[in-house]
Amino acid sequence: MTKAINSPLPALPQPGDTYVQSFARGLDVIRSFSAVTPKQTLTEVAAQTKLSRAGARRILLTLQTLGYVESDGKLFYLTPRILDLGFAYLSSMPIWNLAEPVMEELVDLVKESCSAAVLEQTDIVYVLRVPTHKIMRNTLGVGSRLPAYCTSMGRILLAGLPDDEIVNRLKASDRQARTRHTATDLDELMAKIRQVRKQGWCLVNQELEEGLMSLAAPITNRAGRTIAAINISGQANRTNAKEAQDKLLPALLHSAYRISQMLP
Repeated sequence: MTKAINSPLPALPQPGDTYVQSFARGLDVIRSFSAVTPKQTLTEVAAQTKLSRAGARRILLTLQTLGYVESDGKLFYLTPRILDLGFAYLSSMPIWNLAEPVMEELVDLVKESCSAAVLEQTDIVYVLRVPTHKIMRNTLGVGSRLPAYCTSMGRILLAGLPDDEIVNRLKASDRQARTRHTATDLDELMAKIRQVRKQGWCLVNQELEEGLMSLAAPITNRAGRTIAAINISGQANRTNAKEAQDKLLPALLHSAYRISQMLP
């Protein structure tokens, strides 16, 4: 297993005179809730966020007053209103409203799921997903995060960065072997990402999950900068890598081009 190495990533600004610590702590409290910890006691929230019990309590009660958190008297949990924070990002980017019909057409054509994602540090974050009606183990939605190093959209997005920044992000990633096919070696990953950059698309075959195959293409602005990626994902036992390139890739690339043309 490859261990993560601490390496600076350029995207995170350092706190300065304009830094509001209480606001940052409030976000830490929100982020402490997850699929693993959907409900927490006050003590658990304080431990996760490294806040005092009194500090965690003030923030939780503030969030409860605003309607973002509820409590049964012992356990605290997020309310659906928290989704407003994520959808504010989506609504501020009208490109996703324009992209959705294109992705729906692609799903109808290829009969496989289609997603769009952006890069955030060492992860990809899903911003749009159009599922197919087939039953798949991999259940993802808007806001889901996956590691960039072993996903097709992640490698597309990494390929749009300078080499030194790619190396920094890969070193900062927890590069675990998710399956027996997962590439974790830094040099091997760099070679794969450079190949993605050269060919303009990416195929990842069973590196994230056994049996899962994914093809991705970049969404670029008028300056040629990659700002997002879209993919088609399906079961490898239905479509092998060669068939995916022959049958699915042309439609994916055309859809990515159509969405890119909508960008300023």
